[in-house]
Amino acid sequence: MREVTIYTTPTCGYCKMAKEYFTANNVAYTEYNVGADIERRKEMVEKSGQMGVPVIFIGEDMTIGFDKPRLAGLLGL
Repeated sequence: MREVTIYTTPTCGYCKMAKEYFTANNVAYTEYNVGADIERRKEMVEKSGQMGVPVIFIGEDMTIGFDKPRLAGLLGL
């Protein structure tokens, strides 16, 4: 399976939904809390041009927000 990375903040409802979706589908992921980790926040903005979360990478494919159909397609679910 492709590497999954999600940039989140603790108060983001869409981040929570994305993480629950990954867990329900047995998708391992790496989470970075950009609310607390300034370096990861800079990295997220450089990669995505976005300040909003979640920013999700599946391999090199980036998804902004919780786009369930896109995530399912990228993950082959």
